[in-house]
Amino acid sequence: MELRHLRYFIAVAEELHFGRAAGQLGISQPPLSQQIQALEEELGVRLFERTNRRVVLSEVGRLFLPEARQVLAQLEQAVAVARRAQRGELGELKVGFTSSAPFTSSIPRAIRAFRQACPEVHLDLRELSSRGVAEAIHEGRLQVGVLRPLFPLPAELVALELFAEPLVVVLPVGHPLAGGSADGVHLAELGEEPFVFFPRSFGTGLYDQLLGLARAAGFIPRIVQEASEAMTLIGLVATGLGVTVLPASFSRMRIDGVVCRILLDPGASTAVWLVRRRDESSPLVRRFAELLEREAREAQPPQAITKG
Repeated sequence: MELRHLRYFIAVAEELHFGRAAGQLGISQPPLSQQIQALEEELGVRLFERTNRRVVLSEVGRLFLPEARQVLAQLEQAVAVARRAQRGELGELKVGFTSSAPFTSSIPRAIRAFRQACPEVHLDLRELSSRGVAEAIHEGRLQVGVLRPLFPLPAELVALELFAEPLVVVLPVGHPLAGGSADGVHLAELGEEPFVFFPRSFGTGLYDQLLGLARAAGFIPRIVQEASEAMTLIGLVATGLGVTVLPASFSRMRIDGVVCRILLDPGASTAVWLVRRRDESSPLVRRFAELLEREAREAQPPQAITKG
């Protein structure tokens, strides 16, 4: 039995006339009559009672009609689901992000736009370190991630730079460099200060970047306390334990006891990457990536990353 047999049967059942049903189907009457007869022979039943003057459903045909309609309706539903999935409108998308991602402007906008465009997609959002996001994508536990630069990036992954933002120094309110009219500071001015910062093992590229900037400024930072959460670092700065360096997106928060100043040293900026597997073909990933790129384009055109 083929699906066209069910369509032919339903057309005749609704019209109760082979000529009109054939016209509705766009075929001639003799082939339609032959296909209905073939269907009856395959089922071993009579679906219609035919006379020279009229065609009516048999009792078997009457019971068969709603079942045939249901089969075709389920097929149409299956086709619709497949097409929506191909357009990236259905399914589940597993996204990893670093703790600073929600504080940028473009990433929350992209997530909101994605939810509005694809309300039936379940977004599984997981906060991890940059290294944790990359490892989870590499292992297939996540499909796409937003993270800070990380080298070496596994060869199976590809990164796209969404945008870059300045680094800021987070100072206690009473710090001499926290006041005045100057918008920024040079890292050399903090050479004698204690620092609170992420542990090197945490997997963020900011650790190596801070060391590089400090060496260029002529000193090695004295890290007196480590913490894995940026908010914890900010809290430690507020207590007067030390100073820290973070992406400028964290300065969007208004936290009592600290002041943020732009770091003026050359190279004192950090990028945000969109990372996925090279062989990733999910329409959901493609659509999410397109939204992220569109939102980030307002800041600067995305640039392909070739390392890794």
